[in-house]
Amino acid sequence: MKDIEKNICRIALVQASPIMFDKAATTDAAVCAIEEAANNGAELIVFPESYIPCYPYGMTFGFTVGARTQAGREDWKRYYDASVVVPGPETKRLGEAAKKARAYVSIGITERDAVNATLYCTNLIFAPDGSLAAKHRKLKPTGAERVIWGDGYEGAFPVVETPWGVMGSLICWENYMPLARTALYAKGTAIYLAPNTNDNPEWQDTIKHIAIEGHCYVVNVDQYITKSMYPSDLHCPQEIAALKDEVCIGGSCVIDPYGHYVNEPVWNKEAIIYADLDMNAVPMSRMEFDGVGHYSRPDVLKLTVQDN
Repeated sequence: MKDIEKNICRIALVQASPIMFDKAATTDAAVCAIEEAANNGAELIVFPESYIPCYPYGMTFGFTVGARTQAGREDWKRYYDASVVVPGPETKRLGEAAKKARAYVSIGITERDAVNATLYCTNLIFAPDGSLAAKHRKLKPTGAERVIWGDGYEGAFPVVETPWGVMGSLICWENYMPLARTALYAKGTAIYLAPNTNDNPEWQDTIKHIAIEGHCYVVNVDQYITKSMYPSDLHCPQEIAALKDEVCIGGSCVIDPYGHYVNEPVWNKEAIIYADLDMNAVPMSRMEFDGVGHYSRPDVLKLTVQDN
């Protein structure tokens, strides 16, 4: 890999649009993006939350308090069928793409449990040898996400040792959980991945705060979704019609350990965004503040993590 001596990591943020509800086609698109990013020198390639098969923004799947609908069940079954079993054919293809690219690849999926019918919002990290290095299931889906995704519970805070330092991930609003953030910091996280579907201005403040709090690089990757991308034969046309034309507008960027943009957020389009991370900045930024080290006061503060 290039520039390890200089402790530089070249990263690609894939602000992409899924082929919604189509697992095979979206996997194909991911493989093409990995190849393109690798051809441009990327050593770490990061996709958004639930990129495969999609984040079903605005859909209720027929859930109301105390009732469900048959049409909603049929849309949910379609989403279920498009979700990814780990390991499975899709993870094999993604691992092969990572190996061909000789890059780390982080990608958000909706995971279908191989035994039961529960779905999870999951982030996968593949190593440059093609192996699945980490799988993190979102600990607590947010709001109405809870009607489609279960709580993550296995291997709550997996991290990956890379040539540039420890890399870990929390998904979207998990990043508002102070103890979850601390659990990642305590593992020495230097590259903090934050795949999400969150394009509001306040989110930019959040990721800057995390970068300062953890004195780490925060990799913020969102997706670009328009109303026209939804399948026309879903059973909830009124829900889709109520959405904005641009449902999710991106804002992907990298924040440095001092809370500054490495690159300005990219809005309103699909894009592969490149940045070079000077990893020497991480330990230097911790000279006066190390939240899980010399600034942690373990004599009065303690975090217990059930991480198995």
